[in-house]
Amino acid sequence: MKQNFFSVLEKAKVSSALTPEDLVTLLSATEEQIPQLMAAADAVRLQTVGNQVHLRGIIEFSSYCSQRCCYCGLRADNKQIQRYRLTPEQILDTARAAVETGYRTLVLQSGEDALFSEQHIAELTAEIKKMGVAVTLSCGERSYETYQLWREAGADRYLIKQETADPALYRCLRPGHTLQQRLQCQHWLKELGYQVGSGCMIGLPGQTVETLARDLQLMKEMHIDMSGMGPFIPHPQTPLGQNHTGSVSMTIKMLATARLFMPWLLLPATTALASLHPQGRELALRAGANVIMPNVSPEAFRTLYQIYPGKLNTRNSMADYRAEITTLIEKEGRSVALDLGHSMLPAFQS
Repeated sequence: MKQNFFSVLEKAKVSSALTPEDLVTLLSATEEQIPQLMAAADAVRLQTVGNQVHLRGIIEFSSYCSQRCCYCGLRADNKQIQRYRLTPEQILDTARAAVETGYRTLVLQSGEDALFSEQHIAELTAEIKKMGVAVTLSCGERSYETYQLWREAGADRYLIKQETADPALYRCLRPGHTLQQRLQCQHWLKELGYQVGSGCMIGLPGQTVETLARDLQLMKEMHIDMSGMGPFIPHPQTPLGQNHTGSVSMTIKMLATARLFMPWLLLPATTALASLHPQGRELALRAGANVIMPNVSPEAFRTLYQIYPGKLNTRNSMADYRAEITTLIEKEGRSVALDLGHSMLPAFQS
């Protein structure tokens, strides 16, 4: 029997114990129902994680990658993009500038670049940790021993998205890899004490509302601390280059439903959403998001990290860009968090 959207929404306002059928109902909201879904999620966000928005400064330090993911413009087979690597000195200088600008979390992100050894990344992590910030790494699938090395060097968080909860679709997206391998990495990271960020793409070929509901279920089962969910944007130099772009409205529904289902989440207003819609970040904040991740890479390299085309970039200075984001947040009646912004999941588990 088809469930009534409003009865499920009333349930979600007071309880996060939503069934798979409940999730599908919320994700099937009509355009007219989306504002009510967003309002409910925003109210739960205020009650559970407060009114602050956490800024995570991303340093995209290498666009080289050994992988051949079918959705990513950085894939090894793409010979039409300009590759780059920042030097350790450039990375550390960028980190210092970001800290001086007020960032309390820095994210080191790259393709899976073998020229940056595990030890190099450990040394960079240790140096940045001395600056008094939280450090997030996003460097792909690695061994338990590598994750342990980086954790001992001071890494607080790790971002490794599940991309999709559909094992068959995952194998198509990442040839030679399995969803189980990805989840094993998340298990190791949790065991080592990392706060773990996952997430999925919205609008993948063959994806259904039921698949998206399973994405949310899987993240909750994995006790994820942060979820980065954005629309799929096809890159023309990839096997999925001719597929359709993901829906802005479905992305908003996923964000709002995620907030209702996992109230503790650190939930970013993603760059991908802002790249598709001029008010993408504002819409995400109104749907329960409480994180923005500005690109603080050196200005000369910001346009070169081409995971997807049309990526929102700015030529503004780091300070001007942060001021712009702060103004956006304050116009939404929110404030920029001044703490390190650690996960609130432990409070929900106690």
